[in-house]
Parts: sequence; structure tokens; C-alpha cells
Amino acid sequence: MTNIRKIDLNLLTVLDALLDERSVSRAADRLGYSQPTVSGMLARLRDLFGDPLFVRAQRGLVPTPRALALSVPLKQLIEDGQRLVAREAFDPAAAQAIFTISSNDYMQLTLLVPFVKELRSEAPQIQLAIVPPLLEGLGEALSRGRVDLAITIPEFALPDLRARLLYREDYVAVVRRQHPLASLSKLTAKQFCAYDHVIVSPTGGSFEGPTDHALALHGLKRNVRYSVPSFLLVPDMLQADNLIALVPSRLLHGGSADLAVLAPPIEVPGFDVIAAWHPRSDKDAAHQWLRTRLAQTGASITGFRH
Repeated sequence: MTNIRKIDLNLLTVLDALLDERSVSRAADRLGYSQPTVSGMLARLRDLFGDPLFVRAQRGLVPTPRALALSVPLKQLIEDGQRLVAREAFDPAAAQAIFTISSNDYMQLTLLVPFVKELRSEAPQIQLAIVPPLLEGLGEALSRGRVDLAITIPEFALPDLRARLLYREDYVAVVRRQHPLASLSKLTAKQFCAYDHVIVSPTGGSFEGPTDHALALHGLKRNVRYSVPSFLLVPDMLQADNLIALVPSRLLHGGSADLAVLAPPIEVPGFDVIAAWHPRSDKDAAHQWLRTRLAQTGASITGFRH
């Protein structure tokens, strides 16, 4: 029995062409080979199958019964092989895929909620699992397929992961409507520092962030009274008293009846929101579609403009 590992698969494409063309020269033209090359490969095919396969006639080659018997299964084998190596097209309207995305509460609210609304009409059968952010073990979770995509910031993405920018975010200052600062057209740094602040600490318990570093460059310091783990707590926290917070502008997309939004009195660096994934998913058509649609959703969401 012939060992399949010793078979040159190029020989099978030559045999298929010879069965179709019934001519060495025409088969050579079709495959981009020289005529002597095809003749040599036909000789190898005869040794492989132990049969002449073709006999010469006045109008070309005539296949033997053995060659004719190979014709149909050979076509099927070549078509199966082409499908195996062909890049699979992804049709979101018909796809029944499951994606698992990790992100924090702010990114879930500002990006993934609008994305889900688009999925309902564009990809109605796709299932989406949204899980909390992974600050440790993200690379392993992505490599093992427990998470397909991480929505995060560059500082939390490992250097060996692939990444794509989804959008850039800026900060705005927010207070409750009854706050003394709510009616101001312009907020000064002194006024900004005069009230107790609420800060969001994603890793938990910190009373310092980028705002404090920016204030220090101007010789200023604010009083951070409360540190919370979630952006979603901030609006209700601000209703408790005359507090102030800096939050990402997209968190207030569309505005809020309970909050007044002010421009920060000093420049506080914003941040990038990225999608991060394992290289193994780089060329996957479904994952490429997911990343593209998330980037399109991110580009369509504008931050609040006071």
C-alpha cells in the first residue's frame, strides 16, 4: 500500500488537468508548467498508480479505465483541499458565533451597550459574553480562548498581544445640579480644588490619579475624599453633597439631567481605549469582523460637549 506521506500532491493537480484537457501541452499551459515538466510528472503518476493512465491517440490522450475511475474522487479531493486552505468568509447575518469580551464598567456602558444594539440587527444569532476586566492572567486567557478580546487601555495590555485603537477619550468635570459650581461658565483651578473630590480607582483603594499629577505641575493639590471602584457609582455619589469628579466624557454621552458638566480648569491627559487579542486570532475572519465593528462603534460615539 502506498504511503500517502510520500505522495507529491502536485502530481494530483497534474492528473486532474490531464483528465480535463486530454493533452500534455494544454495541461501545461493551464498549470503554468513547461511541457517537459508535465511529461515528467505523468511518468511519475504512472509509477504511482501502476497504470499507463493515458495512451496516445490521433487527437490527444485517451484515459485508461483506471484514470477514468480516478476522475470523480480526484475532483472531490482537490475541491476539499481548496476549501481547507481557503480563507473562510464571515457572514454576520448568518453566523452563530460566541464572543467573550472582557472590559470594565465604563467601557461596557460606553462601547459595548451601543455595540449590542447594532448586533441585534446586523448579527442576530451571535452570542456575546461580557466579563469583568482581567488585570492578571489576561495573556493566558486570550491564548487559551477563554476570552476572545479585551477592551482595555494600553497600560494593561501585554506587549506580545495584538492591539487596535478603538477611540481616544478625554475627561470632563461633573457636579450635581445643586452644586455652587454648576452655573459657572468657566471653572478655575482654585474653585476646582476647593471642594472634596470623588476618584475612580480601577485597581482599588487609590486616592491619587492623573488629575493629581497634572495639578502638581501647577503647584496645586485637591482633596480626594472618596475612592470608588466603578465609574457607575460616581453620579449617585455626587448627589450626596457638593462633591466634584473628573470622568471620561463618553460616560455622559447624551448628557445627564442630574449632573452639570464643566471643562477641567487644567489639562488632564486623556487615554486610549484599545482592543487587545492573541496573535492566534489575528487572521480569523470572525475576529477581524468583531474588531472592525467595535472600532466603527467607538468612532461613532462622541463625548459630552459642555
